[in-house]
Amino acid sequence: MAEVSSWSREEVEAVVADYLHMLTLELSGQHYVKARHRQRLKGLLRERSDGSIERKHQNISAIMLELGCPYVPGYKPLSNYQGLLFDVVAERMETDRDLDASAEAAAKQPAIKPLEPDFESLLAEAPEGTGVGVREQPPEYAGRMLPVKRDYLALEASNRSLGKAGEELVVSYEQHRLHRAGKSRLSERVEHVAVTKGDGLGYDVLSFDLDGRERLIEVKTTAFAKETPFFISRNELALSRQEADAFHLYRVFAFRRRPQLFDLPGRLEDRCQLDPVTYLAKFGVV
Repeated sequence: MAEVSSWSREEVEAVVADYLHMLTLELSGQHYVKARHRQRLKGLLRERSDGSIERKHQNISAIMLELGCPYVPGYKPLSNYQGLLFDVVAERMETDRDLDASAEAAAKQPAIKPLEPDFESLLAEAPEGTGVGVREQPPEYAGRMLPVKRDYLALEASNRSLGKAGEELVVSYEQHRLHRAGKSRLSERVEHVAVTKGDGLGYDVLSFDLDGRERLIEVKTTAFAKETPFFISRNELALSRQEADAFHLYRVFAFRRRPQLFDLPGRLEDRCQLDPVTYLAKFGVV
């Protein structure tokens, strides 16, 4: 039998409720099995295939990021979603106290560097896509006020404990990378400049390429999934332009489960879509 094309409100509410339940379990550190959730969900839907449900989950992931919330790992965000789906997710986010409490706690939870990091499996491929520069009027925000109860991604970005732990992991990784390549002297010169020289330089770790050239590494750490957006400062963006040959942004993700990182070298606007989300309001001087 051919699959029904349009999703009813009842179906959308069922898939959203199931997704947010999985996300709450994930953020709370509780075990769940996606396949079991999917099988139970199919009994509430009209002839929906596994692939159709998977795409709906991916659509919800994209909406979660737009609302400043983490998403369920494994459901890679997929845009071009149904308008009704956005409305139902936004409505549930306004009233789901369990998810709110779990997401807030996960964003604020302290972190420390792993005692014995698995450096051999630390590196990951960067997400696909190329940058489009700075978009002055992001279309996804234009003309629409998003009903965000709390921006959990911004909340996590202000978690100093998590940021410091990610930087320390990168320092250890860079020392390991250079030492393994037979560059022990360079390994000894790796410096956590965010600690030794302070913030504001536009990067956190001074390291080196194998030929001795400096590598200026800005570290962005999240305990959430790989495609989670991150915030960058004006200094970091400027440095990526001025020192494009030396600048690297290391995105550390899934920090508390199995930390990995990917590298974004060079100008950030060549690798990411940059949306201005905060403005500084000033008063004119007479």
